[in-house]
Amino acid sequence: MNYLGINYDYKNKPSLEPEFIPFQVWADAFLKGADRPFRVAVERDHGSVSVFSSCLRGEEFAEANYRYMERYVKFLLWSVGGLRVTILGCPETARKLQDAYTIGGLREFDIHFMEDVFDRPFEIVICENEAEFPAANEQPKAVGGHLEGCRIGFDAGGSDRKVSAVIDGKTVYSEEVVWFPKQSEDLSYQFNGIVEAFRTAASKMPRVDAIGVSSAGTFVGNEPRVCSLFIKIPRSEKKLVHSIYDRAAKEIGDVPIVVINDGDVTALAGSMSLDSGAVMGIAMGTSEAGGYVTRDRKILGWFNELAFAPVDLQDRAEQDEWSTDRGVGCKYFSQDAVIRLAPRAGIALSDKLSLAEKLKEVQKLAEAGHPGALEIFKSIGVYFAHTVALYSNYYDLKYLLVMGRVASGIGGDVLIAECNRVLREEYPELAAKVTVMLPDEKARRVGQSIAAASLPALPEKK
Repeated sequence: MNYLGINYDYKNKPSLEPEFIPFQVWADAFLKGADRPFRVAVERDHGSVSVFSSCLRGEEFAEANYRYMERYVKFLLWSVGGLRVTILGCPETARKLQDAYTIGGLREFDIHFMEDVFDRPFEIVICENEAEFPAANEQPKAVGGHLEGCRIGFDAGGSDRKVSAVIDGKTVYSEEVVWFPKQSEDLSYQFNGIVEAFRTAASKMPRVDAIGVSSAGTFVGNEPRVCSLFIKIPRSEKKLVHSIYDRAAKEIGDVPIVVINDGDVTALAGSMSLDSGAVMGIAMGTSEAGGYVTRDRKILGWFNELAFAPVDLQDRAEQDEWSTDRGVGCKYFSQDAVIRLAPRAGIALSDKLSLAEKLKEVQKLAEAGHPGALEIFKSIGVYFAHTVALYSNYYDLKYLLVMGRVASGIGGDVLIAECNRVLREEYPELAAKVTVMLPDEKARRVGQSIAAASLPALPEKK
């Protein structure tokens, strides 16, 4: 097979989408003939800098060079997250990339997202002097694993909110309440819901020592910067959105509160249950969510917004409606993937069904042994195996936990089994090092609530 003048091949293709071009497979073939080095520095807040190195081919491969650099930087931007990207080397390709990251350019969505997060202009800088290239400055921090005392664990989802009262690592009360934060233009709705949950959990304990929050969205400190829970809140109220969790905690008392992305909390829960670091959590639900805990059980402060990271290089790959990009993770590791593959599997789904209902319909067919339904989950497993290999270039992996509604039932079992089969056949060295698995019963017992509650360290007693 040939794409942009690069010959590539791989054995295991998704049966329902054999035209799939795994970014990892094509990149491996591309890099075999690449000898022109370039470096990328991705800068975040508080001086954090992540540095990566790669290479391009000769100038006769101009189109392939641009495709590789553009997808490579796009992946870094959404895994690491950044307010500035600096590129050293291969300036002619870097300048073309710089043009894409302008207002009106192909990557305008990415610009606006990063500027909303960091509240600063986003830029791609072309560096011509090694001495001026930013030095790496990772700032991992330890979070979670603190079980002593009386704690509130809060999980803020888009359709329900969960809260638990946790005393010395044991859940003494938990509740799940349906709410509709994405539909409210009045921030008092979300604020009152959060406070009510905090107060309910507090009433079940003799005191509150700390509050931990797991929330969808992208955060700087405890501040939600881009978060679907507040999508209808006017931009004029963004400062109130930023302070919402800190303000809610003050309604309970002067107690420490830590808020982090729900993907990182998922990875933390896995790390606690497995008693190990180097854990990634991937949730396949309405979209793809990711989180990561390092080998020494810290979080990097990266975005891990892998829903927008590229996995498929097809020019006509499925387009994400929000970012307008093609071939990104949310279309391969979510309910969208199940639904778009259904017609290819000979399954007709009624337009009257919601997206969640369409997923359930396919899952029912899979449970009944429908060959087409099972083939859907096999195909997603193949996508995922090639993407695990891609993720392993940027994350030190020992365990990869797959969660979310797409991975429930027999479909999840089929997905994981197929993923591991492909890893063994095409990436044997990686398969020997990484365990891809569904959460076991111990992981389910730890869960989001205890992991979230464990986030804050208690102040040292005087």
